[in-house]
This record gives sequence, structure tokens and C-alpha cells, in this order.
Amino acid sequence: MNWENQQVVVLGGSSGIGLSTVSWLAAAGANVTAVGRNQDKLDKALASFGGHGRVAGEALDCNDRAALERFFARAGKVDHLVLTLSGGEGGGLFSELDLRALRRGFEAKFWPQLEAAQAALPALRRDGSMTFVTAISARIANPGVAGLGAINGALESMLGTLARELAPLRVNAVSPGVIDTAWWDKLPEAARTELFEQQARTLPVGRVGRPDDVAHAIRFLMENTFMTGSVIECDGGLRLT
Repeated sequence: MNWENQQVVVLGGSSGIGLSTVSWLAAAGANVTAVGRNQDKLDKALASFGGHGRVAGEALDCNDRAALERFFARAGKVDHLVLTLSGGEGGGLFSELDLRALRRGFEAKFWPQLEAAQAALPALRRDGSMTFVTAISARIANPGVAGLGAINGALESMLGTLARELAPLRVNAVSPGVIDTAWWDKLPEAARTELFEQQARTLPVGRVGRPDDVAHAIRFLMENTFMTGSVIECDGGLRLT
């Protein structure tokens, strides 16, 4: 794919997987708008590009439907949309799971991804792409991930139908495993280090993931025009353990 002059919007583009995706696409020649909720965080992320003319930013709460519609009305034609929005709640053993926290988890990931996807449709190129970022919790049966699996599984369950309804727009998803991002900052540093070391010993690839690993998979789905209704499991083999 020739990325020159292609317009890409990355929601959740101020950190982690989203920021790596912005970097990959800008380096390939695309014009990328990184959208993040926090202006200061977004400004710091954009500063890392040193005034790169291909990267712009917009502070926006993707739970605000009116703000989303105004943003896409201003954006003009959008060739590709990437949705990396996420939250940090919803995990834990079901017998102890705080269902209010799970509800907040849906509000942080499921609903804003859908609101943004729907609001973007008038601006999206008919044969462009829409790529969701879910999580491997939707595809494993490990204790403690029932709530997270529900959030991500709900998104993945819609992909096939959306791919058919919105064709020729291509709709896909990447399902990451344990990736070294700020998502894990809710854990104490020692606990995070222990978890990553345990995963590195267990995973077939021998390490936890990096944001660039997922960004690479996202770019593949955007470039491959024969892929739609698909989920790429970018999990280092976690689903196999």
C-alpha cells in the first residue's frame, strides 16, 4: 500500500499501542491524527515526533458522541480508523468481581469504541478500513479474566456482521496478549515485574509483547485488502498455554 496522502485516525493514540501505531504509519508516509482524552499526555506524545508534519493531535473524550461527530465532520475524508481505546477495570475472579468496576470497564472500552466507529462512518472512505484492538482475554479461559473477556468478546462478536454490513469497508481486529504498556501501571512495580517474568518463562516466544508488535499487526490488517471480519491474535502464544 502506498501510504502517501492517506489520512488515518488513531483513537487512543497518545500512548502504548496507539502511539506505536501512529509512529509506524507516519514513518510509512501517512498523515495521522492521534486522538487522546488528556491534552497534556497528548502534547507529550506529539512532542516525541519533533514537529513531524504528518502527525497531528486532538484531545477528545470518545464517550462524548456530539464531540465525536464534530471531530469527524472537521476531519474530512478518513481512509483508515484505528480504535485502541481501553480501560483498566473488569478483571478478577468472578466470585469477587466488582460488577460496578466491570460496568466502568465497558464504559471505558466497549462503548467508546462503538460510539467512535459509528460516528466515523460518514467520513470513512467506503473501501478503507476500521481496525479494533480487543484483547486475548476474549479467547482464553484463564481464571480472573471473565469480565475482561466479556468486554473484548462483545467487540469481537460484532466483527463479522460489521464486515458484511459496511462492505466494502474492511473491519478487523487485533487481539493482544500481555503487552508492556501503561495498562499494567495499576499493579505495584514489583508485582508487574514478577508477572512479566512469569509470562516470559511461560510464553512460547519467551517474552512479553511490546507495543510495536501489535502496531505491526494493525498495519498488516490495514494494508491487506483481502482481510475483513478477521481477528489476529498477537499474544506470543498465550492462548496456547
